[in-house]
Amino acid sequence: MYAIIDVGSNTVRMNIYKLVNGHISLVMSKKESVGLASYVRNGQMTAEGIDRACEVLSEFRGVLQDLNITNYHVFATAALRNAANSRAAIAEIMDRTGVYVEVLSGEREAELDYIGASHSVDVTDGLLVDIGGASTELVVYMGGEIQKKVSLPVGSLNMYDRYVTNLLPSRAERKAIKQHVLNLLKEDADLNYGEYPRVCGVGGTIRAARKLNNYLFQLPLSNMRINVPNIKKMIKLLENDEGEAIPVETLDVLLKIVPDRVRTVLPGMIILYTLVKHFRSETIDVTRAGVRDGYLYHYVLEQDKGEEAEKPIPDTATETEPNDGKEEQEHGSEGETGTRL
Repeated sequence: MYAIIDVGSNTVRMNIYKLVNGHISLVMSKKESVGLASYVRNGQMTAEGIDRACEVLSEFRGVLQDLNITNYHVFATAALRNAANSRAAIAEIMDRTGVYVEVLSGEREAELDYIGASHSVDVTDGLLVDIGGASTELVVYMGGEIQKKVSLPVGSLNMYDRYVTNLLPSRAERKAIKQHVLNLLKEDADLNYGEYPRVCGVGGTIRAARKLNNYLFQLPLSNMRINVPNIKKMIKLLENDEGEAIPVETLDVLLKIVPDRVRTVLPGMIILYTLVKHFRSETIDVTRAGVRDGYLYHYVLEQDKGEEAEKPIPDTATETEPNDGKEEQEHGSEGETGTRL
């Protein structure tokens, strides 16, 4: 048994895997919505943020001890990586929890996203996008090889904190987030061109968008594809009109389908739509695999001599997270004939 703990900017998640006869399966996924990116003040991770990270890591370590799992690895991404007091914060977290925490660079995070996705879906040619709470990783790949990997300092939570004054972004706030993303893309000449009809979507924000897509357009729960025009439709359906109360129907949908991402799912989808329009994408194929799986394959399993660790991770697992209320029924056919709002 192996465990990988991802101390992310929005959530802290622990995946537990089992290796039997060379076959890897994800047996449990547990997460806590911590929102570490919101605890950054003047570039510094606050004491309260450190407390929250320690609280969750201590809880997860207790679970691992109860399960007698000693082979576990912990890494942190953008919120702790980009904090000016990153070293001191990490040192305090390790001292208080007894857990070693590795801080991944943005490029390494992007690379591990690709490695994880490659064991779950076809990533031969195209663009991979992972929208986190405080960063967005982009990987361009051709012929099954990485051509470019980059981490942008923009995520669903830090864009919410910076631009959104109400629970949901207004039209003006949506435009501000969009412009922020476009300005970052302009800073990298390689990102100012290129068309990628097919995008591989990784991470919690895009998985939440998939849930909303399937619900609002009455698609089967098993559907893992989002057509790009649907993203714009969903944003317009769910965004807040300035000066008006948020419709009860909108809140009902968000609380039913993505209760742990009510604040961040719309900013994340605005980032996603800005990217896919910029790169003239047509579809987003969503996978549950990502950076945690990539870390497992690249850093853990390759060290186990004599074990075959190249078989895919099934896109199913037991997840200890809120049920969206629709897990036991289909939403309808593949045709997109209407929406729920």
